[in-house]
Amino acid sequence: MKRIATLAASAALVIAASVFATRSHAADLVATGTPAPAFTLPSQDSPAVSLSDYKGKWVVLYFYPKDKTQGCTIEAHNFQRDLDKYKALNAVVLGVSLDSADSHRSFCSKESLTFKLLADTDHKVGDAYGVTVHDMPGMKFEARETVLISPSGKVAKTWDKVDPAVHSEEVLAAISSMKK
Repeated sequence: MKRIATLAASAALVIAASVFATRSHAADLVATGTPAPAFTLPSQDSPAVSLSDYKGKWVVLYFYPKDKTQGCTIEAHNFQRDLDKYKALNAVVLGVSLDSADSHRSFCSKESLTFKLLADTDHKVGDAYGVTVHDMPGMKFEARETVLISPSGKVAKTWDKVDPAVHSEEVLAAISSMKK
């Protein structure tokens, strides 16, 4: 009986994984060296945030799946921890997800986050940047991907497989090496 339950659970996982895999909308991230697509999105604070607000700065545009989830919280805390290092490099950090501005406000309040989280609820900015969307029954979320935008407004580097535990250090290293 236990073996049947285990087999049933395994079958359910395989079916869920196949549904998940077939419902992902994979895209190629925007190409390095191309102009970064312009955007304006609401954040946890008003007014809305535009890419043009940061002309002349490095912009770390990191896409993440969902507010208040484990990996996203780890990644956000690491960016928060390193904000002074980003500031010293003339860089800003902007997080983007499909969550609402209200969800971002709650997440920032709970986790003491002070950088901007942008609400891309219709995935227009994600589409413009080529960010993968995963669409599961009852849940849709963006992949954990990052685009580094140079002070001249061009895409300097992209990451499509991000480890939230070390990503902030990777981005800082990339900016440091490009500034030389």
